[in-house]
Amino acid sequence: MKVAILMDNGFEELEAMGPIALLRRSGLDVDLVAVEGNSVTGRFGVTYSPTFDMSSYDFNQADCLIIPGGPHYKKIQDNKAVLDLIREFSEHKIIAAICAAPTILGKLGLLKGKKYTCFKDMNEDFGGEYQYQYTVTDGNVITAISAAASIEFAYAIIEKLQGKEHLQEVKKSIYCDAKHS
Repeated sequence: MKVAILMDNGFEELEAMGPIALLRRSGLDVDLVAVEGNSVTGRFGVTYSPTFDMSSYDFNQADCLIIPGGPHYKKIQDNKAVLDLIREFSEHKIIAAICAAPTILGKLGLLKGKKYTCFKDMNEDFGGEYQYQYTVTDGNVITAISAAASIEFAYAIIEKLQGKEHLQEVKKSIYCDAKHS
């Protein structure tokens, strides 16, 4: 299975790095996609290069679209091509967003009637049921509350794409003590 992580300059590094490492560890094919250009730099100066440029990336090959949070969410929520892509994924594929990024889904009406989470101070009435917890999966939408939830966010994505048993194997591979799995 293939996952596309969509980022613009200013993304929250922890919300991208943790999931990238864990998703790749789980055997998923992870592509890093920049909204524009062939590199992207996070809010604390970490640069991913090369990345795929969104305009030339084939999103039809991806099973899941992941959007990290961070200050870049403001640019993303104002980008028509990105919003169209999010709408398209929400119809037939899995979409995962963390921290500030779920608010983009909310403003698009994609959280109506769904349980979700996002950075608490950014929660508005998105027509769904806000859950104050690290991650929430409702149908094809996975949301997470903040950078502190990055690992749990990755776990929720792995479970959705590869199943609970595979997730347990991934957990065992990172814990030094099997009782934590």
